[in-house]
Amino acid sequence: MKLDSVHDLQTVYRKLVDSTSRPGFISDLVPEADKLDDTVDFSESILLLALTLLDPEVSFKVYSKESHMVSEKISTLTYAKKKDADEADYIFVLKDAEEGSLVEAIQQGKPGTLKDPHVSATIITEVDRLSDDGELLLTGPGIQKSNTVAVGESDSWVEARQFKNTEYPMGIDLLFVDKQHQLLALPRTTRIIKNRVMN
Repeated sequence: MKLDSVHDLQTVYRKLVDSTSRPGFISDLVPEADKLDDTVDFSESILLLALTLLDPEVSFKVYSKESHMVSEKISTLTYAKKKDADEADYIFVLKDAEEGSLVEAIQQGKPGTLKDPHVSATIITEVDRLSDDGELLLTGPGIQKSNTVAVGESDSWVEARQFKNTEYPMGIDLLFVDKQHQLLALPRTTRIIKNRVMN
């Protein structure tokens, strides 16, 4: 079955909104990922989010060993513009990116301004596995008490994100996808504590 560029991408968008409004809730992109009949050499989840979020009015940056190939594919399909990390609206950090790329993307990503905080970067990163049972404790809007998650990644990015999001409402938003096409959103309003530190 072929991906419906209207109906299926609207479904992906609704799942993205759902995960963003309820941080810690993991959405399943498998039904839509399975419909991608266009063979790509990178994650179908990454491609789904690119097709959902990008258009000719926005820009993006890709961190990957195959960044040129991936960027060309995304640009061809979405008509979005390739830019450096400090100017990009969306930053994709693929699993094969060099170590430390996520931290670099967070540090380089534009945080918006106090007048226009929405003119900021969203960072989409690929990890091995997402879980709702992990060492990162989440609190904040959209969370009743607290949620815990694991993102199958070194947690060195947590401090970089915390520093980047110090001057709220400025900051960056994070999306994680894993190899099983699961999606986790961590908007800038979500507070993250390394749960093991509390024990």
